[in-house]
Amino acid sequence: MCQLPYIPEGRDILYVKSDHAFMTLAKNVAKQGSLDALHPTGAVLVLDGTPIGAGANGSAFHTRFGCVRKFLGVPTGKGYALCCGCSPKNHAEQKAIQDALKKGHNPAGADLYLWGHWWCCSSCWDAMIKAGIKNVYLPEGAYESFGKK
Repeated sequence: MCQLPYIPEGRDILYVKSDHAFMTLAKNVAKQGSLDALHPTGAVLVLDGTPIGAGANGSAFHTRFGCVRKFLGVPTGKGYALCCGCSPKNHAEQKAIQDALKKGHNPAGADLYLWGHWWCCSSCWDAMIKAGIKNVYLPEGAYESFGKK
């Protein structure tokens, strides 16, 4: 198991097989909706066995101008304020929460399935905790699949 760059006290990341139904759904959300061609990421919120929200990472800023953080060599999880495209509001986790709210669903007690990344940044954890997200699931082998080499 790898050392996660950030995890809030009292929280943990859980793992499911990559072919788990909700993880497959998160993968499809990433493939169909991500605006980040290099690192497509998708998140699905599930409450009582029903998907209630979904989101994919990225913004049109990256498509038009590239990533300021990548250009500057900023490490993962740092310097989001340097790049409009990297703003946490453009992260899959936060887009999934906003999607659920927009559809009239309360995300409290929901689980979040995240495909395309191997950890969650502090801004996303803060948003998930505030929204009452119960568990965060990544696919088994996420670090090996999505960690920076």
